Amino acid sequence: MRLAMKSLRWVIPTGLFLALLGQNALAQTPTPRACPEKVGPGIRCFTTQDPNGAFVLIARPENGNGSLIVHTYGGPRMRKPDAAMTDQDLERFIETVREGYDWVATSRRRGGFGVTQGAEDADNARKIYIAAFGPPRYTIAHGQSWGGNIGAILIEKFNTPDASGKRPYDGAMLTSGVLAGGTRGYDMRMDVRAAFQAICNVHPAPGEAPDSLGTGLMPGSSLTRQQVATWFNHCTGANLKPEERSEAQQRALRDMAAASRIPPRALLAHIQWATFVFRDIADFITGGKSPFGNDKVRYRGTSDDEAFNRRVMRVRADPEAVRALAAESDPTGRIAIPVITMHQIHDPTVFVEQQHEYRRVIEAAGNGQRLFQTFVDDNQHSKTSPPHYPAILKALQGWIETGNRPTMPVVQANCEAAKSSYGGKCLFVPDFAPGPWATRVNPRQ
Repeated sequence: MRLAMKSLRWVIPTGLFLALLGQNALAQTPTPRACPEKVGPGIRCFTTQDPNGAFVLIARPENGNGSLIVHTYGGPRMRKPDAAMTDQDLERFIETVREGYDWVATSRRRGGFGVTQGAEDADNARKIYIAAFGPPRYTIAHGQSWGGNIGAILIEKFNTPDASGKRPYDGAMLTSGVLAGGTRGYDMRMDVRAAFQAICNVHPAPGEAPDSLGTGLMPGSSLTRQQVATWFNHCTGANLKPEERSEAQQRALRDMAAASRIPPRALLAHIQWATFVFRDIADFITGGKSPFGNDKVRYRGTSDDEAFNRRVMRVRADPEAVRALAAESDPTGRIAIPVITMHQIHDPTVFVEQQHEYRRVIEAAGNGQRLFQTFVDDNQHSKTSPPHYPAILKALQGWIETGNRPTMPVVQANCEAAKSSYGGKCLFVPDFAPGPWATRVNPRQ
């Protein structure tokens, strides 16, 4: 296989490659590969690995506009990274490439949590792209879900201007993002772990220390996702039809949803994250200490609040662990480029109120005019209707080029125009404003 002649024109000397990459080891030049199955015609794909072992996927449309999207995926995904790690992400957001943007994503060097490390890996992927294909006209960071947290940190920590004043990233598009940061955005997951234990009494089991509520698992545990799912389904009957659940199972499901404020259909996913992601945070970020706590939480809405609050296990967040997680993952609002966000109003995975927290932090840093937020009347998380993505991308591109902040009529018109190419509906809600974070999760004192 060979690079197309258009690609070869942009190959640059090895010395400059090393300078751009900023690493001691030289990554291989990207080589052609078959694009993921659902990508379709008119797009060429390339792959390589960076010096840390992360796999890099690049997509280049034939009708390229000269600009680049650096994509950061959600999760976090806990499996060992492989060459196909970002294939589904390219397929899921193929509209952005069909709009003419080159696209690069990294598998990351390690599965699991690691927001700042993930941002560094994403920036390394950008440097690899430049070394192979030359500098893009504009570079846009796109973070989805937990990748939105990475994207927010990427444009804060890895966007220092060069000697000419040019920044690596010209704008950012953060969709369904975990934008409250690690220390705030997982409050409901701490609560669902506590509720699961209080109601089902299996995780941790009777006699085991409550510490694992905030650190996911006790050291040395061999617990699997399947075992957690088995416990959950046995206790709540969530895998059964409603009419097949016992009265105790129905009550367990209602009480767990009330105590955590998580919709019943999303409870198990949040419990899994609060088990295995919390364990990863404890192992790699906080030195085995819990950055999450529920010692001051008053749970309400269960079938017997007094009894529930008496028996629920309590954990106090360790201050050092909180500081470590904050330094790793909490946005500071110190942005210097236009940022546009989009969030589904009824998202059961990443609550829309995270957007209120992100705006609060950005405004406190004096950068409110650099943020434009949009909201969609949808109850999905991983993706909403296709024309929304070209709509906000076009609005962001115009903002970068002209300096004029978008308006919702412009975004809505972009969406209507994109329907002819991508189908789907336009579901923007122009006047929606999410409430404060503490109105959606159990308040911490």
